[in-house]
Amino acid sequence: MSVWKKLITAVKGGVTEAAESVADSQAIRILEQEIREAKEELRKSDHARTQILAKCKLSQQKVDSLQQSIATYETHARQAADKDRQLALDCAQKVVELRNDMDTEQKYLDQFQQSEKKLAANISQAKANLRRLEQQVDMVKATESVQKAQVAVSSRHLGANSKMKTATESLDRIQKRQTMRSAELEAAEELASQESSDDLESRLASAGIKGGKASADDELSRILGQ
Repeated sequence: MSVWKKLITAVKGGVTEAAESVADSQAIRILEQEIREAKEELRKSDHARTQILAKCKLSQQKVDSLQQSIATYETHARQAADKDRQLALDCAQKVVELRNDMDTEQKYLDQFQQSEKKLAANISQAKANLRRLEQQVDMVKATESVQKAQVAVSSRHLGANSKMKTATESLDRIQKRQTMRSAELEAAEELASQESSDDLESRLASAGIKGGKASADDELSRILGQ
């Protein structure tokens, strides 16, 4: 594969990764919006359930009231049976009407209770699903943040290692230069000291105080003197 093709492939890979990153980020925002909308719908569902519960309560009260009325007219019918048969029959007829009303109201009550029970189960399941979805979104966002931090730290660490290596190499070069400079200074001092000593010896010899080269006569006198 040529360098140009490799470059195109790398660019395409980078573009694809960037596009996927944008799409994923957009998907998270869409999920968060859907979660907010789902919460609003659940709030409405809770309100609807509250209304059904209120209707159940009113219907139950009506059934209880009809039962009391039935019991009352049954008592009246028994009391009137020996005194006024027609009155007893009228009370019995009232009981029939009340019982029909009560049966009808009981059907409404049963329907309300079944609807409330089913709605409560659906709401509970929806809330559980929503909580799981929220947890997953939160976990994805938290993991993404942690991984971004890890990438940043790793990049800085690699950069720091590279800078540290460069600084260490520079320090080593500086130390070597300083060592060489110290050696040069010491050599210069030694040379200066030696030149100063030679000059002093020469001056002493010239003054006849010290040294100088021994002549042949001096050397012969020393030998004969031994």
